[in-house]
Amino acid sequence: MEQIREVEEKALEAVRNAEDLAALQQVRVMYLGKKGSIQGLMSMMKSLPKEEKPAFGQAVNQCKQTVSDAIEARNAELQKEALAKQLEEEKIDITLAGDKLEVGTTHPLIMVQQQLEDLFIGMGYTVAEGPEVEQDYYNFELANIPKDHPARDMQDTFYIDPNTLLRTHTTAMQMRELEKAKGRTPIKLICPGKVYRRDDDDATHSHQFMQCEGLVVGEKITLADLKGTLTAMANRMFGEGRKVRFRPSFFPFTEPSVEVDVSCPFCNGKGCSVCKGSGWIEILGAGMVHPHVLEMNGFDSEKCSGFAFGVGLERVAMLKYGIDDIRNFYTNDLRFLKNFDRFD
Repeated sequence: MEQIREVEEKALEAVRNAEDLAALQQVRVMYLGKKGSIQGLMSMMKSLPKEEKPAFGQAVNQCKQTVSDAIEARNAELQKEALAKQLEEEKIDITLAGDKLEVGTTHPLIMVQQQLEDLFIGMGYTVAEGPEVEQDYYNFELANIPKDHPARDMQDTFYIDPNTLLRTHTTAMQMRELEKAKGRTPIKLICPGKVYRRDDDDATHSHQFMQCEGLVVGEKITLADLKGTLTAMANRMFGEGRKVRFRPSFFPFTEPSVEVDVSCPFCNGKGCSVCKGSGWIEILGAGMVHPHVLEMNGFDSEKCSGFAFGVGLERVAMLKYGIDDIRNFYTNDLRFLKNFDRFD
């Protein structure tokens, strides 16, 4: 019994002197482990008289429980101390000025694209997507531009191989959607995205730019529907009161084809330096979908018709925000991009 008390006293003293959780774990192993001192006491029972064994065993179990409780209590204290120390070391002085984080803004071309998408989705259109690396078949053939057509020279195409190219217009996405429809109408969609053409970069030209083309196909679609749609777009992008003017033109995939002007948003059609005194600014090309294009894509041109239009996003952004050099969109100059924080 004296040995039990001695072991218990030493164990309790070791628990009190443990300064951290690692030291306390060593005390736990030393006294409560399989080869620990308390387990060693139990091995003494075999040499005791039979009548003393119950009392001895009870005393050892009581010693074990006492030491175990003391270790658990000390463990809770040390954990609390460790947490307090950690909180003190990691304390942040919230009165100090924080680090200034650089926050970006939406790119002006994406802003214009999102505005157009919001407008046309509200009019019941869907937004179509397609690959930038395109097949000649969708980019030219289905758009009524065969291999010997002079309009191909206008495109100045980046060819990867004779049948693969970087798309020159998002008309390729329209052709994919027409093919997918398999003659079913109605179709109402827009196709925003990047396009590529071999061109010398300057203030008004770029080898890479963005387009947003629109396509509507159904029964009794007329040029008046196209004019109403483009008038709504002009009012949304350049302010209320814009007028739309059509001028005859030529595009292989539309007939008749038109160039579209809007009344100058800077002078309200009175004439200024931006519109060169004419009161009008050219913004896009459009027209009625060529019957041959409809037929190649499985539509009956006698029963249905459609219109299409294509607008350059850079053109709209330059007019809308007064930007005089298209290269600003692609040079990643933060000083230029930060000008659009107020529009975001």
